[in-house]
Amino acid sequence: MKRIAILNGPNLDRLGQRQPEIYGTATLRDLQKFLRAKARALGVAVTFFQSNHEGALIDLLGALADRRVDGIIINPGGYAHTSVALRDALAGTGIRTIEVHLTDIRRREIFRRRSLTAGACETMICGLGFAGYGRALQRLAH
Repeated sequence: MKRIAILNGPNLDRLGQRQPEIYGTATLRDLQKFLRAKARALGVAVTFFQSNHEGALIDLLGALADRRVDGIIINPGGYAHTSVALRDALAGTGIRTIEVHLTDIRRREIFRRRSLTAGACETMICGLGFAGYGRALQRLAH
């Protein structure tokens, strides 16, 4: 059974409360429930991790590389636009990784339109809400 790790960066623990006009009213727990059901249907195992701390995400990426998980889905949140260190950690895993954003970052503020971390990923899916995570999971499952 393939093992997929799903990582969420800063402020994603506030889904449903933080700027619902942009991110909606569904919570991180709702996202996890959605992805668990999708994972069961696809026959893959998923684990979840969320942190507001860059170093915790970087440490986990190293651990995932050591455990040789089969895939990573990451929503780096604001770190996508600022963190060379996170990009380097992603590039160093050797694991198929897909970057996901709930909103279409290419249509948001200018400072959000470029993702430093996406270059270390197989692809980036943005603007599809929870369905973007589902697409990423499906792609990594096959």
